[in-house]
Amino acid sequence: MPHAPRTALLNAALDAAARGWHVFPLRPGTKRPALHGEATCTGTGLCAGGHVKWEQRATTDPDRIRAAWSRAPFNIGIATGPSGLLVIDLDTPEHKGTSDAPDGATTFAALCERAGHAVPTTYRTRTPSGGTHLYFTAPASVRLGNTAGTIADSVDTRGWGGYVVAAGSITPAGPYEALCSSVAVPLPAWLQTILQPAPAPSAGPLRLPAVDGSRAALAALEAECAAVATAPEGLRNVTLNRSAFKVGRFVAWGDLPRHVAEDAFQAAGEARGLSAAECRATIRSALDSSIRKAQPREAA
Repeated sequence: MPHAPRTALLNAALDAAARGWHVFPLRPGTKRPALHGEATCTGTGLCAGGHVKWEQRATTDPDRIRAAWSRAPFNIGIATGPSGLLVIDLDTPEHKGTSDAPDGATTFAALCERAGHAVPTTYRTRTPSGGTHLYFTAPASVRLGNTAGTIADSVDTRGWGGYVVAAGSITPAGPYEALCSSVAVPLPAWLQTILQPAPAPSAGPLRLPAVDGSRAALAALEAECAAVATAPEGLRNVTLNRSAFKVGRFVAWGDLPRHVAEDAFQAAGEARGLSAAECRATIRSALDSSIRKAQPREAA
């Protein structure tokens, strides 16, 4: 199994630690932690008071790092939570195992555009599969965990409870490489808003406002809001986008006030766990596109 020279891996680990990032060893040539698990813990050393997991054992201590990497050519894991990092992982269709999967870089760029922001420039690495890790310093005021598809399809994040493979590590598929910008910038406020835990949804069925509108328009709105409310975890945003687009033609035809559609989808999206900012951006984009592309009623 290919791996980088031990000295190069040690230097990469020390470089990450010098940035204040807490590192721990991964098995040579892999992405799996090299530290023992709870089932095989002997209760000695650092674990004398109880098993200590990789997140707690990750360190910035150069002496501990040198001692660990003197034993084997370990790859480098960065515990994102203790490091004060939030890393955005942009997956490729190949990583998802199917060419039909969305491309994370594409869906993230589209999200940034809808929110009115450029794709942030920050420290980033390229993964062996062709994906990208964007590193941000996490806000001290909130404890952000891991997510899968919360920001957008094929876009995951690593915070507390997660780790990423550092630049300099190498697997059979190839190396992890730093691409640009040596500094991890603070997580943009608009992304933090999307990632902050959503309030618990209120109990009870979704109730649409009583408004004037065609029976078909209101039935479509109710059905599409129900689809959003039951969307699978990784498809919440794409379902909201698709459903709002479907209803947009009724807004274009004058059968349904736009604010009614927006309010209903906003409630459905937030109830499913999407942030208020993410819902607003997605709904606005979907309705604008649908209204622009809507055919005359007679041709539909």
